[in-house]
Amino acid sequence: MPLVTSTEMFKKAYEGGYAIGAFNVNNMEIIQGITEAAKECNSPVILQVSKGARAYANRTYLVKLVEAAEIETGLPIVLHLDHGDSFETCKSCIDDGFTSVMIDASSKSFEENIAITKQVVDYAHAHGVVVEAELGTLAGVEDEVSVSAEDSSYTRPEDVQEFVQRTGCDSLAIAIGTSHGAYKFKPGTNPQLRFDILEEVQKRLPGFPIVLHGSSSVPQDYVKMINENGGHMPDAIGVPEDQLRQASKLAVCKINIDSDLRLAMTGTIRKYFNEHPGDFDPRQYLKPARANIKEMVKHKIVDVLGSDNKL
Repeated sequence: MPLVTSTEMFKKAYEGGYAIGAFNVNNMEIIQGITEAAKECNSPVILQVSKGARAYANRTYLVKLVEAAEIETGLPIVLHLDHGDSFETCKSCIDDGFTSVMIDASSKSFEENIAITKQVVDYAHAHGVVVEAELGTLAGVEDEVSVSAEDSSYTRPEDVQEFVQRTGCDSLAIAIGTSHGAYKFKPGTNPQLRFDILEEVQKRLPGFPIVLHGSSSVPQDYVKMINENGGHMPDAIGVPEDQLRQASKLAVCKINIDSDLRLAMTGTIRKYFNEHPGDFDPRQYLKPARANIKEMVKHKIVDVLGSDNKL
């Protein structure tokens, strides 16, 4: 099965009250862990690549690794650009074989956001590729994306209809209280997503797929594993998984997860080296890291996204 777009995936997810996991990938082991989990769970999956990941792993290598995962698993896989910051970046990914791109012009004015997004949509649709856009700005840091809490802003529901109609985008990322990175909420706080915004957006865009960025839950067992093995991560609370499940039963069809994968990999490798200080074989420490990424993704698919057995 060749790489696919998210169109049919999102239609089924919206009607079925679940979401598709969009997992960020940087290397072979991460791709293997994610897709092996999706295969075992009989789940569709989105593998997404940031601008930073393309620079790190080489644009050709990542595309070929994802194609290899599709051959090995036979899964319907979307290859998606996460946070494309320009028309040129989106065009490059489309030309390289990506089936979905995100243009993030959310830091621009409303009119500039529309103009840039429309330019990407026109090129993408001419090449059979779908486009995700963004309204509202998430706080936090992820690769080149860095937004302070003061500069973040919730999505204005009154803007979404005009934006979608004028750009022709295929899905829309909105800001309802999630944030990029591992440091989302301070301990002792009671994180609450703005479901009132999501519900109003759903009323104004019935049947239209909504996306949540910055949706890692920051699993404390891996934070503890990192800190017990030489790391120094401060306490932080991620997005409550029950709220993500609730969102997926509404209009949210795609939920982005990155930091949790990084925590699983880093925690596992730190623990391995602490227990095997003389080992220098990458296969020995990457193997358990891959296994824990796989278990993490299976948990997300079954317990959070609800996308298991949805092929």
